[in-house]
Amino acid sequence: ISGHGPSLAQQIIKYRNENGPFASRRELKKVPRLGDKVFEQAAGFLRIRHAANPLDSSAVHPERYALVEQMAKDLGKKVEDLLTDADLRKSIPLKNYISEEVGLPTLNDILNELAKPGLDPREKFEAFSFTDGVNTIGDLKVGMKL
Repeated sequence: ISGHGPSLAQQIIKYRNENGPFASRRELKKVPRLGDKVFEQAAGFLRIRHAANPLDSSAVHPERYALVEQMAKDLGKKVEDLLTDADLRKSIPLKNYISEEVGLPTLNDILNELAKPGLDPREKFEAFSFTDGVNTIGDLKVGMKL
């Protein structure tokens, strides 16, 4: 995650262990050495499960929360409704939300993220396994084919 090295990751874990699970993305700003710039760069990649704000469990960046909230309000709905109702998302007139800061590609990205809150974007992978009988470096022999 952008801006997060091992040291900062340890700080996040330490904070969580001392204070319990994070209640919101904004709470991450309380972690020592996690400043505004790092938060800005990383917030869209960090998910907070079971947060009061359902957008905290999505890939929607906090700087776009107000936009999503406005979309829901304009439809007379709640943000939660946008997360669960595909037809409702399709009914959003995206052209009404294009601005200097937000273009149509960004709006489409936001809608795509609303469709899959909490989804891990990484591809499925198969865990690596050594050849049978090879578990440590000491098990290797000259000429072995792995």
